[in-house]
Amino acid sequence: MSNSQKNTSWKHRLHEIIYEADTKEGKLFDVILLVAIIASIILVMLESVESFDNKYHNFLNISEWIITILFSIEYILRIVSIKQPFKYIFSFYGIIDLLSTIPKYLSFILVGSYHFAALRALRLLRVFRILKLARYIGASNRLLIALKASRAKIAVFLFFIVIICVILGTIMYMVEGEENGFTSIPVSVYWAIVTMTTVGYGDISPHTPFGQFIASIIMILGYGIIAIPTGIVSSEMTKSNNTTVHTNTQACPNCAKENHKDDAEFCYNCGSKLNP
Repeated sequence: MSNSQKNTSWKHRLHEIIYEADTKEGKLFDVILLVAIIASIILVMLESVESFDNKYHNFLNISEWIITILFSIEYILRIVSIKQPFKYIFSFYGIIDLLSTIPKYLSFILVGSYHFAALRALRLLRVFRILKLARYIGASNRLLIALKASRAKIAVFLFFIVIICVILGTIMYMVEGEENGFTSIPVSVYWAIVTMTTVGYGDISPHTPFGQFIASIIMILGYGIIAIPTGIVSSEMTKSNNTTVHTNTQACPNCAKENHKDDAEFCYNCGSKLNP
């Protein structure tokens, strides 16, 4: 085997372990990575507790440095194992990986910047690859499609709600008046929104019998209003159920794109051949 073939084989194997979760090694790598991420987040949280930090500062600092170095090595390996490293560097995960690695190094220059290591929580999104939750990823895609399809209906509905709140807020301003806390129409509209959404801060409340009657109607109306957007989106999701596409954890060795179809042989983004 030539040196170039050995190099390609080494990169191919490394890419399969780091970017994919269909093999035992790939799953083990991602599980170890997630454990390290969770441990790092816990360390950052504990370090912010002054009493705990004063007692175990050296342990927390050394542990965080070990994890940061491991993440740095992982970041470099991800760059090395693909043919177009800039595709990974400027991808969503690439940017998150970088932002979650540099805070500890920046602590030499900016005091307190290590707290930004909590950004590593975003890396937990990789759990979808480990557990191979393609059906849940597909469900999220259907939800996104349903939201886009129903955005016009929801926009009209929200506009209607705003009009109702303005009308009811104005009525309450006329009924209750400034002496009962409804000092202006905008304040009264704010009260109507808070009441209709069933939040009920209680900073403003009606005192007159007629005002309390109107408030009761708004509260009951609020329960019905909350259910309408859910029904609109659910209807659109039902329509899109028949177009579900099953995907896997396979990542392109050239551009690092994920979520390929189960029977795909080539990358949908760059056309490169996928790993068998």
